[in-house]
Amino acid sequence: MPGNSEMPVLVCDAALVYDVGGSHVSAAVCLDSSYRLGAVVRAPYPATQSGDAFADFLHVLGLEASTGLGTVSGAELGMPGPFDFSAGVSLMRHKLPYLYGVSLREHLAQRFGWQGGQVRFLHDSAAFLLGEIGAGAAFHARRAVGITLGTGIGSAFAVDGRVVTEGEGVPPGGEIWNLSYEGGIVEDFVSARAIQRNYKQRTGMTAEVDAIASAAPANSDSVAAFAAFGRHLGRALRMTLSAFAPDAVVIGGGIARSSFLFLPVAQSQLDELSFRLQISALKDNAPLVGAAVAWFNGPDGAMDPSAQAAADAAHADAL
Repeated sequence: MPGNSEMPVLVCDAALVYDVGGSHVSAAVCLDSSYRLGAVVRAPYPATQSGDAFADFLHVLGLEASTGLGTVSGAELGMPGPFDFSAGVSLMRHKLPYLYGVSLREHLAQRFGWQGGQVRFLHDSAAFLLGEIGAGAAFHARRAVGITLGTGIGSAFAVDGRVVTEGEGVPPGGEIWNLSYEGGIVEDFVSARAIQRNYKQRTGMTAEVDAIASAAPANSDSVAAFAAFGRHLGRALRMTLSAFAPDAVVIGGGIARSSFLFLPVAQSQLDELSFRLQISALKDNAPLVGAAVAWFNGPDGAMDPSAQAAADAAHADAL
């Protein structure tokens, strides 16, 4: 899941970083190995649905993000799966189906005038966690887990700053969404559609998650739907994370913006365990910072001593 393990680590002064999200893409320039970002630009997916159009869109967004910042040495993109991160080829059929089989590495390298090795990819869940480890809520945590809550539930595990997809307490591939839970799988109960389903059962009405959250706390059905979501989140994390025994568990994603509605309930399912749930410190920028961590330190995010010193200094300055 972390990405292209055989690609060499590129040392440079600046690189483009991207977060390819559920409905839009963010881009910025990482200015140095302390993971400072330039101005972040965001845009919804292009209306024209083709591999060429999407590559053009990423290219234009990258040019906008890098305006006035000099030469960048390449790009690191946080991508949703399934994706062949080593080859830079999308395997997605349900999401962005027009990218299936398309080599984004080849398309972007051609547009930027780069070699293929200057375009690299990592899983968006790994990017989120690496960002929080590098400069956020999981800074210096020895055993950390990142959980992203949105259309589904994403997860990533890290030990000593290195993303891992196997080992003691780590589920297959570092993914928990598809693990068995209460007669279904975790994602059936911990996702946007789970909140929507619960709310519809209570009211007979269909609503977007943002609208359900906005109605709370005045609307008791909204409060109850989020409370049920929180209980399932806590129980699912208890089941899936206990063996890993994390020092830090960081929650991000769109639903995390409404954490006051579900986080206390989720934590109540975990109170006798050694970890507490924390909301992302970097929020929407976490995957961008994580892509920068991967660019400077390799696809699993392990920092070399000089990069660690720079990150420590930047973190101290921010406190």
